[in-house]
Amino acid sequence: MQEKYIDETKQGEAFAIAEKDGNSKKLFLESYGCQMNFSDSEIVASILNEHGYNTTLKVEEADLILLNTCSIREKAEQTVRMRLSQFKNLKKEKPNMTVGVLGCMAERLKTKFLEEEQLVDLVVGPDAYRDLPNLLKETEDGRDAINVILSKEETYADINPVRLGGNGVTAYVTITRGCDNMCTFCVVPFTRGRERSRDPHSILEECKDLWNSGYKEITLLGQNVDSYLWYGGGPKKDFAKASEMQQATAVNFAQLLDLVAKAVPEMRIRFSTSNPQDMSLEVFRMMAKHDNICKYVHLPVQSGSNHMLEAMNRQHTREEYLDLIKKAKEIVPEVAFSQDMIVGFCNETEEDHQDTLSLMREVEYDYGYMFAYSERPGTPAHKKMEDNIPADVKQRRLAEVIALQGELSRNRMKSYVGRVHQVLIEGTSKKNENQWKGRNSQNAVCVFDKLEGQKIGDIVDVFVFDNTQGTLLGETVSK
Repeated sequence: MQEKYIDETKQGEAFAIAEKDGNSKKLFLESYGCQMNFSDSEIVASILNEHGYNTTLKVEEADLILLNTCSIREKAEQTVRMRLSQFKNLKKEKPNMTVGVLGCMAERLKTKFLEEEQLVDLVVGPDAYRDLPNLLKETEDGRDAINVILSKEETYADINPVRLGGNGVTAYVTITRGCDNMCTFCVVPFTRGRERSRDPHSILEECKDLWNSGYKEITLLGQNVDSYLWYGGGPKKDFAKASEMQQATAVNFAQLLDLVAKAVPEMRIRFSTSNPQDMSLEVFRMMAKHDNICKYVHLPVQSGSNHMLEAMNRQHTREEYLDLIKKAKEIVPEVAFSQDMIVGFCNETEEDHQDTLSLMREVEYDYGYMFAYSERPGTPAHKKMEDNIPADVKQRRLAEVIALQGELSRNRMKSYVGRVHQVLIEGTSKKNENQWKGRNSQNAVCVFDKLEGQKIGDIVDVFVFDNTQGTLLGETVSK
């Protein structure tokens, strides 16, 4: 799969579900940012679907417009502000229409958002979605409404999320919320709160329901899935205070993977996102044990330099990261890795940058998400460090990282050529309506000619005969 250099100016995605009889209001819901935001939007749609709202893809017919926002970089917030400005004329035409901002940007800016964006009536943080019906009543009475209280308990475990858009084949299952890793560049702990895990029984039930509904692949989702730890509820930081029985019967991420793999043995299982210091080798042993756990891990490193890793408070060294990769490949030889990389962080030297390039070559990532550092207000880096790398230097280093990842991606894709892969058909190729597209276990995209009798959701054996930088080219193996 090709490297991922994300265009943060891209408009968000809006989805709609089948209408519910008796609902009279229309909700236009648009999501930005990470997979967690899209998963949260499914929770929001479920809650409001039970309170009179059907979703729509036509913003002009909406009674309620909600933008589920991202705060991870400045451009992401600028995109949301630009999008809001597009609703001004519509709001004048429909003064009773409500406009709300959800998620991380709402949490970061709080009441300031109501002051800065006169258009906005509603500001709701990621732990307050249950309160949406009450908040909407306040807006109906002519008052601005806000709830950005962060919870130590909320996991939405009892809410069965609707599936917005998608292909009916792959789905996200949220297992943790929040993050305790105080990386100095990151705003997530401040916008999503302390880390807490979801009851494993509710996770297993959701996975079974998805299988029974025809889904063939799930992604277990969290800001940091490796850190999953269920001991009866509450934040992970309080685990030391739990009773002996709670600690003895606690379920960690490797054990959860084992439970899910056994509960839905024919379902393909992925997980994201992982954090190096919390990743255990037991996770890779589970991957080796169960055929239905995909052999792919997104393992963000952010930098290949110990100097930068310490400044970022990453809690792992370059050597520890590379040792983890080496041992993982010994346990699961066919495993593939992808990365997150930040270039131009505070005080990054040319030597630090070269360390990043050398680490990339050593790991041989399949693909990556690569960014130039942008300062985020409220983070430790913003408070205590100077963003002192010139923009042209950041862009040059970013270009070098992207170019190297392109070379690595081509080499990795080439390594899959000449072999048969099991590919889950996810839909029609965007470039050729006569071809399917899907992914192999290592998350590499594969396209191949459609054959009679094949359909979306089938897992087929595909012989890969060629590749591009980001795609495998194959043909179905006849049985």
